[in-house]
Amino acid sequence: MSRTVLLPKLVGETKSYDFDFTSQLAATETISTKAVTAAVYSGTDASTSSLVSGSATSSGAIVSQKLTAGTSGVTYQLICTITTSAGQTLIMAAFLTVIPNVT
Repeated sequence: MSRTVLLPKLVGETKSYDFDFTSQLAATETISTKAVTAAVYSGTDASTSSLVSGSATSSGAIVSQKLTAGTSGVTYQLICTITTSAGQTLIMAAFLTVIPNVT
């Protein structure tokens, strides 16, 4: 499993984040299913699942997921799980910190 640290997101933003599986797929292998889940890594958020907005999408070897809201000061661990046309199950983890809106 690979891990990455994503650029922070403002509380009021809804934006898309990418998980790039290019280096883990064979030349003709494609993504069959994909899902992104969120959990609190540090801090407190009683409604962690509301960070993930809608379903993940993919284009080629890149999975995209919209993230919204979140709790200021909380760092979330995002887990992107895919299955491939070759029967692989691959997982990528990312860490995202939500920061206060700029005033």
